[in-house]
Amino acid sequence: MFEDDCLIGKFNYKEKIMKNIALIIFVILVCNFASAQSSDEMIKQAANAYKNEEYEKAVRIYKQILDKNIESPELYYNLGNSYYRLGKLGYAVLYFEKALKLDPDDEDTKYNLMISQARTIDKIQPLPQLWIWEWWDSVAASFSIYGWSAVVILFYILFLAAIGFYLITGNFRLRKISFYAGVLLIPVLILVSLMMISKINKETSVDYGVLTESIYTVKVTPGETANDAFVLHEGVKFSLGKSLDNWTEIKLADGKVGWIPQSVFGKI
Repeated sequence: MFEDDCLIGKFNYKEKIMKNIALIIFVILVCNFASAQSSDEMIKQAANAYKNEEYEKAVRIYKQILDKNIESPELYYNLGNSYYRLGKLGYAVLYFEKALKLDPDDEDTKYNLMISQARTIDKIQPLPQLWIWEWWDSVAASFSIYGWSAVVILFYILFLAAIGFYLITGNFRLRKISFYAGVLLIPVLILVSLMMISKINKETSVDYGVLTESIYTVKVTPGETANDAFVLHEGVKFSLGKSLDNWTEIKLADGKVGWIPQSVFGKI
């Protein structure tokens, strides 16, 4: 009798745990659903504010959505448009860049970024490169990381198909065609793989920022009392280097290097 009671107790204990787990999952789902509804409603409010030319209100609502750890290319795009309407080019460029980082192929974002950059004061001329590297960077920029991954997978499948067809076909002519197709696909597969690796290295190994202050004098070393290096205006994009306290080393496309406080730029 005692053993039966123990078995019943164990069963009731497990059943209680399962009910608690089910309750927790239910609560999480309800909270996520409520959060999604809340975010959708906030997006509608921000869109209406933008439509009514209440750009500061639109920015405030979009920033509140970002505070919920929600991000999307559309959200960054709309936030960039709102800042552009307010005349804050630095923030407009920053959020257009953030949108392109998530969706590099969006033509509207590319166009609005180009318009915003055209209005910036500083026109940074990149250091000259050999034509082969310019061509390489141009081709690598034509697809996102996911795009190049898809291209690599496609050519890899084609290569495997050529090998498979060569092994299973009994027709001499078709074997010859599949053999040469496989041979030709090898350098192509290597090339697109290198393009993908180059794209990954460029986007993951280097961080970029955009100056959001209207104007700032870059310092030679960290600290407001350090010597001046050069002056930048809002909207300039630069690569980020090492950091010290609240200061970060930056490098412009033309090779200039200096230090700025982290409060005057936004990280892409």
